[in-house]
Amino acid sequence: MSSNLDLQARRRARLRYQLRQKSGGRPRLSVFRSGKHIYAQIIDDAQGRTLAAASSLDKDLKASLKTGADKDAAAAVGKLIAERCKEAGVTQVVFDRGSYLYHGRVKALAEAAREGGLDF
Repeated sequence: MSSNLDLQARRRARLRYQLRQKSGGRPRLSVFRSGKHIYAQIIDDAQGRTLAAASSLDKDLKASLKTGADKDAAAAVGKLIAERCKEAGVTQVVFDRGSYLYHGRVKALAEAAREGGLDF
């Protein structure tokens, strides 16, 4: 029987393969959520570098958030990553939810990033 980590790794690999096939050279908006915080990065896979990043640990956000592990924090990180993408000149991305379901904090981050001007 497969462990949960094996299943997560398989889901992540399957999703990344599909993203590579359909991305068309666009950067990837990668999301990582832990029990206490949420993180987002814009990654250019062609060059192998991070173009922009935001998390609930950023100094501007941390002071204004009650906790880094709720939907409000995820929405704030989504807005912040959208602002930083505009500064970096990125408008179109591919959303990489990793092995997480598109639900709850991940969904809140994605919707806030869309409202902030990112197209995916």
